[in-house]
Amino acid sequence: MSDLGNKEIMSKNIQYYMNKYEKSRLDMCNALGVKYTTFTDWVKGNTYPRIDKIELMANYFGIEKSDLVEEKRERIKKGVTINVVGRVAAGIPIEAIENIIDTEEISEEMAKTGDFFGLQIKGDSMEPKISKGDIVIVRKQNDAENGQIVIATVNGTDATCKRLRKYRDGIELISNNPSYDPMFFSNEEIESKPVKIIGRVVELRSKF
Repeated sequence: MSDLGNKEIMSKNIQYYMNKYEKSRLDMCNALGVKYTTFTDWVKGNTYPRIDKIELMANYFGIEKSDLVEEKRERIKKGVTINVVGRVAAGIPIEAIENIIDTEEISEEMAKTGDFFGLQIKGDSMEPKISKGDIVIVRKQNDAENGQIVIATVNGTDATCKRLRKYRDGIELISNNPSYDPMFFSNEEIESKPVKIIGRVVELRSKF
């Protein structure tokens, strides 16, 4: 309990998770139901949030309250290491990929929800939110909900990162970058090409 009430540690941890999940101060205020000036004081380390607000923040980020209260180095020890790959080719199981370029850590809580891998982004089709060289944390799965960002393989080529849009007669893979047209695939093309979803992006870790 020695760290409880440490405004500086709380400030650093809030900023860490805001950067990690790309949340603005306004996003946080709306999610927590607090005034902008109140939240700014937390970020600057001027004041310390009430325990109910700490709990709300932890739930919002999908972390433990201790992750906000304690020094970050204590949190790192609880992480689970996953491999980051530079490319994913169609038809090759993730486990068989040999071009491991790095590792990342995810929380034990996240690790319990499925199998994960990291993928380094190539190209600028998901700019400005996701840039070339960024790492995305991907949960292995063969389907996703409308609007979610997925990793998919098309025509047996390397996997691509796109936003999924589902229709009755097919799917669309959409880039964030307006310079790229959406790619529509009919239900027949999904089978014949084939088009396969291999995972859902659950987290972005920008590399500056």
